[in-house]
Amino acid sequence: MTNSTTEKLSVVVEREVPFPPEKIWRALTQPHLLEGWLMKNDFSPVVGHRFRFSADWGSVDCQVLAVEPNRTLSYTWGAFGLGSVVTWTLSPTSTGTHLRMEQAGFPADMPQAYHGARAGWPRFLDSLEKVLAKLD
Repeated sequence: MTNSTTEKLSVVVEREVPFPPEKIWRALTQPHLLEGWLMKNDFSPVVGHRFRFSADWGSVDCQVLAVEPNRTLSYTWGAFGLGSVVTWTLSPTSTGTHLRMEQAGFPADMPQAYHGARAGWPRFLDSLEKVLAKLD
């Protein structure tokens, strides 16, 4: 039996990108590059580091949970009463990288946050690919 107050939903976006993991890693972890596709931030790829994403609509309080260069990055994502975890997984392929983003921990009784993330992340990843195309 599933209790709707404890059920958690995840948003997963996966895509193949024609860039090596090292290049994507830079865009996921360098503050000026992150700002180019996601939000202003004071990110540092150090486990335990607390940082904030900020945009005109508000801010997101985060803490780095896991860092495995060019492979995995995970951090908490706290905004509007939502406590979730964003995990990036990079897997090299013959043509570039399989990029997987999962935001986990949406309560079933917060459908607006869940649907907002489902709509937002694909757009963020489109912007990420534009940033990657401009990187040397």
